[in-house]
Amino acid sequence: MFDFTNGFTNWAGIYTNFHVNPLCSASRVALLTGRNSHGANMGSVSEMATGFPGQNSVLPNSVAPLAKIMRFNGYSTAMFGKSHEYVPWESGLTGPFDQWPTGVGFERFYGNVIGESDQFSPSIHDNTTQVPPSKDPNYYYQTDIADHAISWIKTQKTLTPDKPFFVYYAAQGMHDPVQLPQSWRDKYKGKFDEGWDKYREEILTRQKKLGIVPANTQLTAKPDIMEDWDKLSPDEKKIAIRYQEVFAAFAELTDYEIGRVLQAADEMGAMDNTLIIYIAGDNGASPNGGRLGTFNTLSSFNLAEETLQYQLAHLDEVGGPHSAMTPPAGWSIGDNTPFAYSQFHTQYGGTTNGMVVFWPKVIKAKGEVRNQYYHLIDVAPTVLAAAGLPQPKTVNGVPQKPMDGVSMLSSFTNPQVKSDHTIQYYEFGGNRGIYRDGWYATTLHKVAWEKKPRGTFAEDKWELYNTAEDFSCSNNLAAKEPTKLKEMQNAFMAEAVKNNVLPLDDRIQERFVASIAGRPDLMAGRTSLTVFPGMVGMKENAFINVKNQSSSITADLEVQQRSASGVILAQGGAHSGWSLYVKGGKPAFAYNFLGNVTTIASKERLPAGPVIVTYDFVYDGGKLGAGGTGTISINGKKVATGRIEHTIPLIFGTETADVGTDLYSTVTTACAIHGIPLRLRHRRSAGRLRARNGLFLLELCILGGKHCLSLSLLSIAHLDEALLCLKAVNLRGVGRSGFHHCAICYGGLLDAIVKVPCSPSARDASSKCPRFKARFFTRSHMVRACAAS
Repeated sequence: MFDFTNGFTNWAGIYTNFHVNPLCSASRVALLTGRNSHGANMGSVSEMATGFPGQNSVLPNSVAPLAKIMRFNGYSTAMFGKSHEYVPWESGLTGPFDQWPTGVGFERFYGNVIGESDQFSPSIHDNTTQVPPSKDPNYYYQTDIADHAISWIKTQKTLTPDKPFFVYYAAQGMHDPVQLPQSWRDKYKGKFDEGWDKYREEILTRQKKLGIVPANTQLTAKPDIMEDWDKLSPDEKKIAIRYQEVFAAFAELTDYEIGRVLQAADEMGAMDNTLIIYIAGDNGASPNGGRLGTFNTLSSFNLAEETLQYQLAHLDEVGGPHSAMTPPAGWSIGDNTPFAYSQFHTQYGGTTNGMVVFWPKVIKAKGEVRNQYYHLIDVAPTVLAAAGLPQPKTVNGVPQKPMDGVSMLSSFTNPQVKSDHTIQYYEFGGNRGIYRDGWYATTLHKVAWEKKPRGTFAEDKWELYNTAEDFSCSNNLAAKEPTKLKEMQNAFMAEAVKNNVLPLDDRIQERFVASIAGRPDLMAGRTSLTVFPGMVGMKENAFINVKNQSSSITADLEVQQRSASGVILAQGGAHSGWSLYVKGGKPAFAYNFLGNVTTIASKERLPAGPVIVTYDFVYDGGKLGAGGTGTISINGKKVATGRIEHTIPLIFGTETADVGTDLYSTVTTACAIHGIPLRLRHRRSAGRLRARNGLFLLELCILGGKHCLSLSLLSIAHLDEALLCLKAVNLRGVGRSGFHHCAICYGGLLDAIVKVPCSPSARDASSKCPRFKARFFTRSHMVRACAAS
């Protein structure tokens, strides 16, 4: 039995020169494949994918993930926690799921398929199935995934004790939103009162004492955003201190939950011959907090600044369910001591994380420090070597690209062995770096907290460091060693060509927009979307885009209770989003701009029986995130109008769009009821599409000169669900009007012939309308959301 209460490192080898990529998805793909991230097409994060090789997020079939290799070789495989390696246009409920965890080799998955997740109201998938929100008032996500991991390990060892297992545990900490139970939030009260300058000095002293860094290591110069602590005002210090106190507690809580998993595995007798590789992060600490930190990190993603007064007003809420905090950049740089900069940068502060390796059967000496240069791409080759498995030459008949990493196995038994990892490139957003044989060259092209690049790529100033003598990269030798610098620059270019790094792309915010980034989009070309009851958990990349444009929402309802309350359609949650809902029978619309909620509410109740509720938004335009005017109508009559001064320009965040409910955290506290007791109205119209047990309505919307097909199910009596197929059955008669004759089939029988518009390119005798299927649920309401171009 192993006692982990006094620290995991007491039982393991400590690696102090271990490196990662400067941001999340790229690091995780490198870890899980053993290939350089651009070579596996994930040079950035999933949400910033472009159309270029190296950046398109689609894992090639020639790059089989480690989990798939382990499963093919007889291992039980499971993943718990954060999966941020998906294809953005395949993140919807209908898949495809090839690049979800279950598609890349994990037989069991429980966690979030997105870059971050609320800790109290997370969007979770069990394999590929959406998990309903927990009703437990004490629910906490990190505890939940630890519980599931423990349960899986116990089950696996009980039912198949002779079968080895492979687990990837991807804790949500330390990623924002920094949220944790009240009982943890004050554990570090008063621990950071001396500020980040003193903090850096104390950390470096402790690192030297522990032998983690060489005795001659120097602190790197502070970037401008890391002001001298003594120059901050008392209120600024108050905010910064509280943010770091809660952040530190979040770190301990994350370790605590991981420790529970390890302890449970030990209790099952699974530890003596188990290899555990513990990596403290997938990039350097985040600078998203900016100069003073952010109470709501979505502010930084949407280029908005929080005032000092706003942060002071919410200080008591930090760490709670309405907080999505990230500490100031000064603390993040302090957390990266002794290195410079942070996440997103190719300086060592963005690319260095500690690693601890535990394997009692092999690593006998405990707490030994190893300072060989290794990288995330070395983990997969190491795991295969430890398991006695070769790297496959083909997988499912597809020849495999050799792994770029090297095995670290020899360092397990020989702490002084020389590393075989001699060259490694880094790149994100135009920031570049190259390691070769102890030297490191890097350039700052785009600094995270600066609004634009510092110059063109040709104008970038490179730095050069001899890491064998200067561990922290504090002494820039570029001016003294121009020949070596040129050699390193050439080495970077060679690696860039080899690994699909080119062309360099320094766009950041623009790449969140699919049409600008140049990647496929599930909603491309669509200006209208009809959604139905039961459609919940729709991620932002798989839902119609209503940002930076005028839009309308139409709900076709039947009111049975005039005092009804509940959500009709919502997107987002407590940190940003919007919700069309009914409270006490009166329709209302709430827009949550980074935690600040504007509500437009009707004073009139909905009438009993059939009713159409419409919300129209007229966008001011002129810039991203502009405001506009919203209007609510009941059966065509305007009942409420109001201004929304600011809208979300780039991303609503990780919460989803939901019909008939606000699935996780709510956009507004004004309507906490999930669901609404309304039904589809029954409407009969001569000449409309008539199914034998109900009525369908086929609508053609023309917005901005574009045709859009909207198919709305009004009702089907006596059935809980129905399958509707629309297919081309007759192309004769297609003429100038550009209409195909199509059929509505219900129950496999032909019920009606209708005209369906086709695109100009399809107006020829050989064209066919696409076939589609949709499952509709009855005895509830239908909502149609349209985005005007």
